Amino acid sequence: MAWRLFRLGRWSFQHRKFVSLGWFLALCAILLGSLLMSGKTNDNFELSGIESTDAFELIEKRTPGASADGATARIVFEVPAGESLTDAPHKRTVGRALARLDGADVQAVVDPYTAGTLSADGRVGYATVTFTESPADLTEEDRDRLEDVRTAAEGRGQDVVIGGDALAPEAHSPVAELVGIGVAFLVLALTLGSLLAAGMPLLTALVGVGIGMFAVSALTMFVELSSLTGSLGTMLGLAVGIDYALFIMTRYQAEVRAGRPRDEAAGVAVGTAGSAVVFAGLTVIVALVGLSLAGIGFLTQMGLGGAFTVALSVFIALTLLPALLGFAGARVAPNRAPTGARPRPVRKRATARLWAEAVVRLKWPATVVGIAAAAVVSIPALSMQLSLPDDSTKPTGSDARVAYDLISDHFGPGANGPLVVVVDTRGTTSATAARAAVALATERIDSLAAGSGSGVAGVIPAVSDDTPESQQALAQQLEMSGIATMTVIPTTGPAQQETKELVADIRDAVSDLEAASGARALVTGQTAVGIDISTELRNVFPVYLTVVVGLAVLLLIAVFRSIWVPVKAALGFLLSVGVSLGATVAVFQWGWFNELVGIDGSTPVLFILPILLTGILFGLAMDYEVFLVTRMREAHVRGTPAVRAIVDGFAHSGRVVAAAAVIMVGVFAGFVLTDDIILKTIGFALAIGVLADAFLVRMLIVPAVMAIVGERIWWMPKAMSRAVPSFDIEGEQLARRLEEQAASGSTRPGVRVPANAG
Repeated sequence: MAWRLFRLGRWSFQHRKFVSLGWFLALCAILLGSLLMSGKTNDNFELSGIESTDAFELIEKRTPGASADGATARIVFEVPAGESLTDAPHKRTVGRALARLDGADVQAVVDPYTAGTLSADGRVGYATVTFTESPADLTEEDRDRLEDVRTAAEGRGQDVVIGGDALAPEAHSPVAELVGIGVAFLVLALTLGSLLAAGMPLLTALVGVGIGMFAVSALTMFVELSSLTGSLGTMLGLAVGIDYALFIMTRYQAEVRAGRPRDEAAGVAVGTAGSAVVFAGLTVIVALVGLSLAGIGFLTQMGLGGAFTVALSVFIALTLLPALLGFAGARVAPNRAPTGARPRPVRKRATARLWAEAVVRLKWPATVVGIAAAAVVSIPALSMQLSLPDDSTKPTGSDARVAYDLISDHFGPGANGPLVVVVDTRGTTSATAARAAVALATERIDSLAAGSGSGVAGVIPAVSDDTPESQQALAQQLEMSGIATMTVIPTTGPAQQETKELVADIRDAVSDLEAASGARALVTGQTAVGIDISTELRNVFPVYLTVVVGLAVLLLIAVFRSIWVPVKAALGFLLSVGVSLGATVAVFQWGWFNELVGIDGSTPVLFILPILLTGILFGLAMDYEVFLVTRMREAHVRGTPAVRAIVDGFAHSGRVVAAAAVIMVGVFAGFVLTDDIILKTIGFALAIGVLADAFLVRMLIVPAVMAIVGERIWWMPKAMSRAVPSFDIEGEQLARRLEEQAASGSTRPGVRVPANAG
């Protein structure tokens, strides 16, 4: 493999104009496709086959004109002190303002007077608007009509704020990307010693991110994708693209300074560091593609989109970077050896060597301290609570946040996340039995609400009273659709643990309804959806972890030709995940130092974070394992004793791995500055995870454990050794072939390469 990559890298260097033009044309073609074919994205978290979404689908199927995923808006009206929305002028104003929604794609408008959503003093009330289209499909005209409602009411002395998912999504700010690029450029300049050299990894990474983003954008014409698909691809593409190019770049500089011709140095860099890049990229790709095992559409999209961008980053680092090096010549790596001189050993990094020697000497204390520190920081993860994001996490002062807070303050936090109980009576034997089933479900809910500490603030039944007119209306509804709905208002907010417990209590209360009446009751609502999806993720997580970690361990066994190195790598990764989740819980859920990440309250952890973080961080952790341990194996294969090989390998790669980790942390931390709570949470968790994995696990615990195990760390059964293919990632066979061909006067049969090519 190293020899093939050597030839690819040297060919790209020698045919730099062709390679550079090819990538430029690819970028332009994808950009054109994106401009011509881009469609809409959505932020819906949906999963078929769970109770909460089954209830939405039932409503949509049985009720003509109803939409299970229709956008909603909550329009909150507020009048000055001493006045009331029940005053005739204000009542007329609200009616006229809501009439502005006529002609829009509106499914239903429930005003404050019909719904009874007026505060005790009458100063605040809110209307609920349900659209027939999903948030992604709402037209600008629909959103303009919402603004017309605001304008009409404010012109009559009322204050109006609008919440819900019908609002136009905020434009993505490039601040996160710019922060990451700025940090990366500074670290690259210090590491590579040249502004031109620092710009090359950035350029290759941006090309990869550009192609990946534009490809995802073009794909939205054919498939409705999550808006997070492109954002995650950008985040990962920037981070790994810069890091992969950095590893190849530093190896190229070392080879040139050791006296190799430039095209041969490019080939050797791609053949050795590039081999590590390929396998590091494969571990990330395996972890991301493995997200599809969850069977959840938006996770699959995010995983495949990220994997595509990572694969692009690998291929670009192997081809475009050598081409750019061909254009740069001596400006990025002056040759300090006389022409024709034998390559001399690369200069060791003093700081990295001193650190490695200290860790090896104090291997037992380093191992104990490292594991203990990781365990302590991981403790908050034991109390982790998961939830869907809601408007309580929006930036302070935004319309959505102000509307959420007003409703919470005047109607209780549970009004922002009502639960809906859908009673399906199609299984009953008669119309009378259907009405009896609805009455029985209502009785069960009322009994639950009457209990002490039930967590129920109010119940809106399927019928408002027992009058003949109401009963007749219910009978007609059941005859037409076979469903009746009642609403339960919790006393706590949608993201709070007490609300999740209430969902379980309601489901328990109506669990025997089918056996008793033939009807079934389904509980839905934002909190119920979050609970159900989280349960599905929790169920599939062990399978996901087993498959992904198992495949990666097999891959690393082939790379390192060792049993214990991959096992040690996987166990170290668990420490990194624990630290990342623990820190995320402490900051976001417990509220420690949360002002530093731009949030002004506590919130449960994003429900997809554990599985998403596990997948991404596992791939990135294996990156650092490959880059760091490859040089150790390279030294060991060439005859250096195991413990000394740890020090020698660390001396070569420790500084570069540290620089790569700082770059990746900078890229991820940049996304903490965004207002999007999803990107903020993912960026924070990944930044902490990479920081812990690179500096605590890979640079402290890994060399210490390897020193404890000694020569046995490279043990592999002979039968397995014969069965596992050799990929020559350490470049031993490549070096031998180059020496043989150098002795014959060429680096490939029949072709003589100038001593100072490029």
